[in-house]
Amino acid sequence: MKTRICATAVLLLVTAACATTTPRRQFDDIPLPTGLTYQPERSVVIESPSVKAAQLVYRGRLEPASLGDLMRTRLESNGWRPVSRTTTATDGTWQVYEKDSNALEVHIYEGLWYTYLAISVSETLLPATADTKDGALQRATLNASIDPPATPESGTASDRPTRSGDPTFTRRVKDFFTNLFSW
Repeated sequence: MKTRICATAVLLLVTAACATTTPRRQFDDIPLPTGLTYQPERSVVIESPSVKAAQLVYRGRLEPASLGDLMRTRLESNGWRPVSRTTTATDGTWQVYEKDSNALEVHIYEGLWYTYLAISVSETLLPATADTKDGALQRATLNASIDPPATPESGTASDRPTRSGDPTFTRRVKDFFTNLFSW
């Protein structure tokens, strides 16, 4: 009987150890160290035609100071320019980077059992291109104004555009993540 219980316990432990999720590879120029597990319930990804933003959370059993140095080295080798670095005893380490008008924030902190790596990133996507008559590519332009109209629109709520059709929605998402990285 004890052998059967021990075998079941070992089988459950092995199954639980193999059930880790793979890292989310949304942003190819952000290298992730091995030994971290992606936490989908703590992460969020926002995508629109012109902006992709995310907060991706990982956890592992790594030393926070070593993880911070490793992330700094890997990000700088991939072209990310450091903007600031702050470390406090209670909140961990915050590192802010920029690259090609994209913003990246790395937050490393300790939980009860794990070290957490939270990566907040926003990426401006290239506008769509269209073929011209002579075969050359030409950038498509958006003919909508980004600023809201000077006078309020009248009409019922059903007449107003939905959030996804609002041309300022993309700008608001981009501003949100830009302001998220400034203190």
